[in-house]
Amino acid sequence: MSRDDVLVSTRWASSRLADDSVVFLEVDEDVAAYHSDGHIPGAVALNWRTELQQEFTRDVVDRERFSELMSERGISRDHTIVVYGGNHNWFAAYAYWYLRLYGHADVRLLDGGRMKWEREGLPLENELPERPATEYVADPQDLSIRAFRDDVLGGLGSDALVDVRSVDEFTGRLSAPAGLPQEGGRQRGHIPGAVSIPWNRAVTRDGTFRPDAELRQIYADLIEDPDRRVVAYCRIGERSSHTWFVLHELLEQENVVNYDGSWVEYGSLIGVPVER
Repeated sequence: MSRDDVLVSTRWASSRLADDSVVFLEVDEDVAAYHSDGHIPGAVALNWRTELQQEFTRDVVDRERFSELMSERGISRDHTIVVYGGNHNWFAAYAYWYLRLYGHADVRLLDGGRMKWEREGLPLENELPERPATEYVADPQDLSIRAFRDDVLGGLGSDALVDVRSVDEFTGRLSAPAGLPQEGGRQRGHIPGAVSIPWNRAVTRDGTFRPDAELRQIYADLIEDPDRRVVAYCRIGERSSHTWFVLHELLEQENVVNYDGSWVEYGSLIGVPVER
């Protein structure tokens, strides 16, 4: 896929607000922002806390539930879905990966997300859209883009692991990003052999992604061997989705997976190796 297949500009998006073939989907770290601060006209929303995670297992929702969520929001398999959110598209990237996991063909990220849209003075509304329900049927999970804890443990010493959290989280000084609740794995540190490339190195100050040439320099050591699997992880899977998007979608590296269990899971396992 080219960059144009997976990213859209604010200009492109603003010109398609009345296009019935396009659905704007907000998935924001601040789950209240959609209602309190307004949203792109006509956009629907998903709450990553209550709708994209199973309540007690913290796993992704199953195929049937995901199909229901899409159907309830009036999204069909034929729609172009443009996902956006705050904080440089953290959870928008997670939703993008989620949609790919369940086989949606045409999904894109709004380059720069909510922040760029707002800074350009583009329209926001508080009115909730009314869309007729559909009968969305998701595909089985595409497990070629997802890693589980046993995959990660089995790949120690052979996979390329990239820890996309902050340096303070990587070294064990913090268990979560500064300013957020300090909840995470029982241990602090990182998976042995992982390299530290914080997710935000891939974006500019306005939240848009850096040019491909710059991205290839940042991730050169990870992509030099296309046969080596790259496993991206963070704390709860959203920042690693952002890096997965860069490597898999923008740089077209096929052998890249998102370990969505991330440090909350790995750092709570008993008997596994941890480095600081």
